Amino acid sequence: MNAVTLEITEGVAIVQLADKEARNTFSHSLIKGLIETFKAIETDSRIKVVVIHGYDNYFCCGGTQEELLKIFDGKITFVDLNFYRLLLDCPVPTIAAMQGHAIGGGLALGCFADIILLAEESIYSTNFMKYGFTPGMGATYTIPKKFGESIGHEMLFTAKNYQGGVLKNLGVPLEILKKKEVIAKALTCAEEIARKPRDSLIILKKHLTRQIREEIPKIIEQELEMHRLSFSQQEVKHRIETLFGQ
Repeated sequence: MNAVTLEITEGVAIVQLADKEARNTFSHSLIKGLIETFKAIETDSRIKVVVIHGYDNYFCCGGTQEELLKIFDGKITFVDLNFYRLLLDCPVPTIAAMQGHAIGGGLALGCFADIILLAEESIYSTNFMKYGFTPGMGATYTIPKKFGESIGHEMLFTAKNYQGGVLKNLGVPLEILKKKEVIAKALTCAEEIARKPRDSLIILKKHLTRQIREEIPKIIEQELEMHRLSFSQQEVKHRIETLFGQ
């Protein structure tokens, strides 16, 4: 099975992340599949809305240990991977049906969607600081924006795992459903959106995302500078080598 699959039904593009070998971390196959899939979506005039979801217990679980060590060694940055804002740059509305765990950069990726659905049973975490380095991929902007400033800041500082049901009780302003309901609800929402004229949807998305598109480049510059400073600590390398996957 491909790491990323695309199905198009009556104006709805359904993107599934299913790199089972890598458990939907940012493997080469997953990144390549995401970039190619959204390139195809951008040029397909049939598509009016996109739903993206994972498989089983996984939505998307962020960077691999190898990638984090390459960032530490200065060989790459998260910008070099060139996929983190695909949902924002997609011309039509995007729905992130995060039915499974969304960790670190995987959660940041999903938070660029226009509509976000979470599962009560799944884990959501901005685990960057677990390894001692500051958040990237726009997380310092999107997490407080989508989860609320107070909870968003707590998530970024503590790097704790938060079950969706806990976030729901904390009053996070996102729709949080039973896991089995998440994808179905996303598809129902997408079907309703797909009844609208495509050009009008593109116009509205451009308007609704204007602020984030204007502000995110500066945020990314600031996050890269914070990475330069925080990744200079040997403790960070030690944490990546010893804590990854725990």
